[in-house]
Amino acid sequence: MEQKGDFLKELKKNTSDIKKMVREISSLSASLGGMADRSEKGLLSSQIGSLKVSLREANEKISDILDEAYLVKPLDYYKKKDSPKDPKGMKVQSTKSSSKALKSLRKSISKLEIETMKRMKKSGEKVKKKKIKKASKYVGVSNKIFSNFSMSIVDKEMFRNLKRDLIKANMQFIPANYLSVIFFTTLLSSIFGVFLFLFFLFFDLSSSLPIIVPSSENIVGRLIKVIWVIFIIPLGTFSFMFFYPWLERKSAEGIIDQELPFATIHMAAIAGSMIDPSKIFSIIISTKEYPELEKKFTKLINEIHVYGYDLASAMRNMAFYSPSAKLAELFNGIATTIASGGDLADFFDKRAMSLLFEHRLEREKQIKAAETFMDIYISVVIAAPMILMLLLIMMKVSGLGIAFSTSMISLIIISVVSVVNVVFITFLHMKQPKV
Repeated sequence: MEQKGDFLKELKKNTSDIKKMVREISSLSASLGGMADRSEKGLLSSQIGSLKVSLREANEKISDILDEAYLVKPLDYYKKKDSPKDPKGMKVQSTKSSSKALKSLRKSISKLEIETMKRMKKSGEKVKKKKIKKASKYVGVSNKIFSNFSMSIVDKEMFRNLKRDLIKANMQFIPANYLSVIFFTTLLSSIFGVFLFLFFLFFDLSSSLPIIVPSSENIVGRLIKVIWVIFIIPLGTFSFMFFYPWLERKSAEGIIDQELPFATIHMAAIAGSMIDPSKIFSIIISTKEYPELEKKFTKLINEIHVYGYDLASAMRNMAFYSPSAKLAELFNGIATTIASGGDLADFFDKRAMSLLFEHRLEREKQIKAAETFMDIYISVVIAAPMILMLLLIMMKVSGLGIAFSTSMISLIIISVVSVVNVVFITFLHMKQPKV
């Protein structure tokens, strides 16, 4: 009777899972018909395909359960062949009997179990090939020179945002080490700036051969013109290095905001099977479809299994250091739903709908912004340098204001165009969609 009860429980559970998967497939198929974006359609189609595969495997499992439930078995079902014994009395299987046993064992293993074993074998091989990343020699030299100074100022007010940005951007630096790298890079750029200053103090660039010619201007006037090189290069280097974690955080935020709507749909489908909430994130990690969210969910799993936090506390910790406000809201919402005993599947469904709506609005804004950036780029990078060059040439010919040489005018125009292009590339890198 006890075996019969177990059989009925397993059959009932499998049937319930099939019903949920069928409902989820019909819901996603209905949503697929009203979508115009190809990327969204592709992600929903892949989700429907994976659900169909799971449904097929669940159907096969029902047939296996029913086969085991038959009370009447073939005569050779429990038949055991006699095998020779060794001197110690242990049974020794012959080659033929062992091969037959292997064949029967393979037949008894379902396709789902075979695929699971293959996946476990592949994951084990990946772990063996994984290498520990070591700090570069550049970071080591920076720490040797500036580590004491960095440790003394790392807790000051101006560097608190830098510490949070390093964590949110998932950069492999601790704050003191990164400050040492900033100071060492600024020192090298200062040395380069001094050499560049000395070069332009005594030499000039010419548009004809030879390109580098000795300067014929007064040394004092030349000094006033090029003295800014000593300060602008290290200052620009320090500013870029200081704000680089913030740029990386903004980039990670953009990627997460693009992946989050589709990952939430995936989590809603998994939550409908009444699985343990902490395993939802493990399943999302195993799909390898959301690279940036995979990093955050891996940290969440480590908070639970390594540091011993419960799921709600771990998600609140991750929300505090999340680069994306939407992901932080999702973590806090899940933690509140679990703590209050709410319906997690219903929460994921509603959150996925709102995130998809926001995603569509954001894509429309990006299309309009791209058109505006194109007009600005044409005006600033193409038209403005030409007007500036004409003004400088007119000032040189008329003798009004500071009269720059032809080589200096060319250098100014090239520098302006280069700086503007770098600014535009950085800005577009932060704004462009990642999926």
